[in-house]
Amino acid sequence: MQTSFLILLCFGCLTGVTTVLFGFGGGFITVPVVYGVLTATARPGADAMHVAVATSAAVMVVNAAAAAFAQWRQGRLRRAYVWPLAAYITLGAAAGSFAATFLAGTALRLLFAAYLLVTIADSLLRKGFLSVAQPTPPEPLGRRTTTLGGMGIGLVAAALGVGGSVMTVPLLRRRGLPMAEATALANPLSIPVAVAGTLVYAATPTAPTGQLGYVDFTAAAALLLGSLPTIAATRRTTGRVPDRVHSAAYVGLLLAVLTVMLGMGS
Repeated sequence: MQTSFLILLCFGCLTGVTTVLFGFGGGFITVPVVYGVLTATARPGADAMHVAVATSAAVMVVNAAAAAFAQWRQGRLRRAYVWPLAAYITLGAAAGSFAATFLAGTALRLLFAAYLLVTIADSLLRKGFLSVAQPTPPEPLGRRTTTLGGMGIGLVAAALGVGGSVMTVPLLRRRGLPMAEATALANPLSIPVAVAGTLVYAATPTAPTGQLGYVDFTAAAALLLGSLPTIAATRRTTGRVPDRVHSAAYVGLLLAVLTVMLGMGS
C-alpha cells in the first residue's frame, strides 16, 4: 500500500508538469497509472478502469483549476476561446460520463487507446499542429465548432477521463494560436469535463471502502500531493519552450502513454 502511494505521488509530480506544459490536467498520466496500480494490487471490488477514469476526473478538477488560475494571472487566457465553448463542453461531458458507466472496463481501455491513436495520427498527418505559420492572426471559432464541436469534445473526454485537451489543443493550434496559449486554454476548458465527470462517477453506487462512487480518495490524494507543488513550480516555464519543440513534445508524450496502455493489455 505504501509503495503504491509513493508511485502515485511520483507520477503526481509528472502530472503537474504536463498540466502546465500541455494542458492535460492529468488524465493521460493518471488513467494509466491508477489503472496499473489497481491491477497490480488486485484490490477487492475494484473496477480498475472505471476507478482510474473517475479518479482522473476528480484530480483534474483541482489541477486544471490551479493551472488555469496561474495562467490567467500571466495573461495567457483569451476569453473568446473559453466561452461559450466551455458551456457546450459541459453538456457533452454530462452525457459522456453517464454513458461510460455502462461500458465494460476493457472496452473503456480500448477506446482510450483508440482515442490516443487517432489524435496522434491527426497531429502528425494534418498541417497546422506541429508548426503554425508566423505571423498568423488567430481565427475565431465558428458557431458549428463551438456548439457541435464543444459537445463532442465533452462527450469523448468525460467518457475517457482525459479532460479534452487532446481535442482542444489541436483545434486551437489550427486557429493559429501558439502552443503556449493553446495548452494554457486547455486547462479552463478541461474544468467542466472534470466537474461533470466527477459528479456522475461519484454518484455511482459502489461498495469499496475509501471510495465515493468510483472515485478513489487515497489515489487522488497521492496524485494531488505530487501535482500541486509541481504546478506552482512549473507555471513560469511555459513561454520559454520553443513552439515547435513544445508541439513535438506534446505528440511524443501521447505516444508514450499509448505504448503504456497497450502494454497493460498484453
